[in-house]
Amino acid sequence: MTNGYDVVGDVHGHARPLEALLHKLGYSPHGQGYRPPEGRQLILLGDLIDRGPEQLRVLEIARAMVDNGHARCVMGNHEFNAIGYITPSPWEPGESLRVNRNPSGTNAEECAKNKDQHAEFLKQVGEGSTAHLAWVKWFRSLPPALDLGALRVVHACWDQEAVDTLAAAGWTEGAWLSDELLNKAYDRNSRIQWARELLTCGLEIALPAGRFIVDKAGHRHPDVRVASWRHWATEFHQIALVPRGQEETLKGMAWPTELVIDEIRGSPIFVGHHWFSGHPAIESPKLACLDWSVAKGGKLVAYRWSGEAELSNERLVWV
Repeated sequence: MTNGYDVVGDVHGHARPLEALLHKLGYSPHGQGYRPPEGRQLILLGDLIDRGPEQLRVLEIARAMVDNGHARCVMGNHEFNAIGYITPSPWEPGESLRVNRNPSGTNAEECAKNKDQHAEFLKQVGEGSTAHLAWVKWFRSLPPALDLGALRVVHACWDQEAVDTLAAAGWTEGAWLSDELLNKAYDRNSRIQWARELLTCGLEIALPAGRFIVDKAGHRHPDVRVASWRHWATEFHQIALVPRGQEETLKGMAWPTELVIDEIRGSPIFVGHHWFSGHPAIESPKLACLDWSVAKGGKLVAYRWSGEAELSNERLVWV
């Protein structure tokens, strides 16, 4: 019987920190994965792949533990992107759902960004190999969110309407992502696309024309991520999650009139995705972001949940 969960943030192919964290949490080696302490289960917040040097080992650990019932894992945007990267587009012959095949076409900049972001995974797995196709197939088994009653888990942003939308369409734990649902998840006119993007990428607000957030690879983004749970915030800069040094991008931006952030009620929520840095801490008694940038030399962080209705910093563990 499970009476506690150890929730772990974005791993991004860093197997050694993951194994060190599992040891610290009292997990013991078991086959290709690890066995949890009695009564506990691991929950991975997605983004297992891309960037890091040991992506296949991370996948081996994750899948072995999921298959043995020792872990659960939700889909991150990087797993979703990996599926779209090799799936043919029904709208653009010769292209994938996540564009990458035509570097000199009208989507040249987006194509280059997508290829660059995914290059390390393809190098390690062998693009087009049997292993590549098998891992992408497994990604389709990952649910977009987990509502376990006393806690809620999602990669980027918990939105009940979005969770319900995907569940009603048949995309839940134990149900594979079908081709039909996948195509809808890329269709800008579909509520499935809206819901999937919100859960795996979070809420994003368009920047004024001509302004961009520049990521560490030099790619420009015309939107800014928003901490959609900070109900206490009164000014836009308090919720805008911009890379350090790019705060000037927000100059003059007022709180969007259509944006309303309600206080979180009910069971606590765990998210990753947002590249926090510094000393790990919860955001509030009802929400913890567990992505503390291990792929940028930061920490791999877990939260040891044991039934509490309100979260506390004392239950954070990291390496």
